[in-house]
Amino acid sequence: MSAKDPGSEPSLGMDPFEDTLRRLREAFGSGLTRLAEFRVAQLEGLSRFLRENRQLLLDTLAQDLHKSAFEADMAEFILCQNEVDLALRSLHTWMKDEPVATNLLTKLDSAFIRKEPFGLVLIIAPWNYPLNLTLVPLVGAIAAGNCVILKPSEVSKGTEKVLAEVLPQYLDQSCFAVVLGGPEETKQLLEHRFDHILFTGSPCVGKIVMAAAAKHLTPVTLELGGKNPCYVDDDCDPQTVANRVAWFRYFNAGQTCVAPDYVLCSPETRERLLPALQNAIARFYGDDPQRSPNLGRIISQKHFERLQGLLGCGRVAIGGQSDESERYIAPTVLVDVQETEPVMQEEIFGPILPLVSVRSLDEAIDFINRREKPLALYAFSNSTQVVQRVLAQTSSGGFCGNDGFMHMTLASLPFGGVGNSGMGRYHGKFSFDTFSNHRACLLSPSGLEILNEIRYPPYSNWSQQLIRWALDSQSCTLL
Repeated sequence: MSAKDPGSEPSLGMDPFEDTLRRLREAFGSGLTRLAEFRVAQLEGLSRFLRENRQLLLDTLAQDLHKSAFEADMAEFILCQNEVDLALRSLHTWMKDEPVATNLLTKLDSAFIRKEPFGLVLIIAPWNYPLNLTLVPLVGAIAAGNCVILKPSEVSKGTEKVLAEVLPQYLDQSCFAVVLGGPEETKQLLEHRFDHILFTGSPCVGKIVMAAAAKHLTPVTLELGGKNPCYVDDDCDPQTVANRVAWFRYFNAGQTCVAPDYVLCSPETRERLLPALQNAIARFYGDDPQRSPNLGRIISQKHFERLQGLLGCGRVAIGGQSDESERYIAPTVLVDVQETEPVMQEEIFGPILPLVSVRSLDEAIDFINRREKPLALYAFSNSTQVVQRVLAQTSSGGFCGNDGFMHMTLASLPFGGVGNSGMGRYHGKFSFDTFSNHRACLLSPSGLEILNEIRYPPYSNWSQQLIRWALDSQSCTLL
């Protein structure tokens, strides 16, 4: 499939993206996207797109993922709209030159950081939150003044179609384009040079994106997945923990990159947690979760079959039912799983939660640290000291104590991974910064040359001492 542009289809054998990329580079070269009023107009267009197509998008999200209207509101629409509103309120402040401290040698100069757009950026989005994970980075790219190629996921077909056919009507099509296709088309797209690439997906595909970007020395932001640990301390209220863990494990049918992938707890806490989880699942989704309007479905047959295979790991303590005709998998809890089993070797990305026994907090921390650094990490305890210790002795992209992924609702916090779970970050101003080149600038007066004589050779003892003193960090000031 080719770039979604008006006009004739490219001839057989031609690069389907070449004309689109050339057009967008020419538009960026014109300076149009650098204007604050242009950026505001595009952000306002994005806001109108969300408002005017809300029902259409709700229908497509339900079609793609059986996503309830409330889950779509909470995790897609509201977060996207919040990002747009924040960018519109803050754009002029973000765009301002940022003065920095000078030393005595540069006291008469103007030193500042200018945030300038990179140029043409590529955003490759996934299927699990196909609106949020496409539009939230787009907000930052627009606010920073870039031209943008959007590549939505071909797996979430309904949302992809709306993004390709409707979204361009709300943006300046000389500066923004949506391109379609699967892995082969994406591979061909990545052969082109971009000025920044933001990719959300698996570490496996992230490596492919990074390798392609490296050929052009293109900077990348990689938002990847992984196995997010959730430690539950003996000192806790099991029902409170079960409510919170069940809600954010089974939200979007578990197809969330920051969802807890497994629970670490003592055997005693496991026995207290199991009936509490059973109670929470029944309260949230009823006695027959398959009939609940609040439980999503697995995105595709391929992912359904993969998850069905994982149900054979360990022992099913809760749930375990499935229905291939609906791609339905019940909220499931596994126990007695082995570290070597597939469910503990790969990211689950579905409504399955293994409970893994550890004897102590030390063992839990060691278990976490022997594995790749996760995108998110959770700790539940009535003891602040326990939560703080998990925070201090581990590393992850994000951390929550005694709650689920609510950190994702705050534009004031960065979203990003570390190590195998990704690099770079966005949300709120972090998005603007990610898509901006922070240019170091110093403007000196053209005259007053006599003041510079001291720094030219030959160096006398006096001039050397004076220069060293003037360069001393203690002489730096912002005034």
